[in-house]
Amino acid sequence: MMVWRKSSYSGNGMNCVEVGHGVGIRDSKAVAAGHLPVNAPAWSSFLTAVKSSHLSR
Repeated sequence: MMVWRKSSYSGNGMNCVEVGHGVGIRDSKAVAAGHLPVNAPAWSSFLTAVKSSHLSR
């Protein structure tokens, strides 16, 4: 069974995504919908962009 982790920034847990180590991401409100597979290099690039504020809302 895959272990999924919610971000500590999720607050009250209403609008969350969960991260599964080595598997991908999913919407915590719709876990039955499946997950989006993400490989390690893509996840690393995403985190770098988020941390450097290169993503807009």
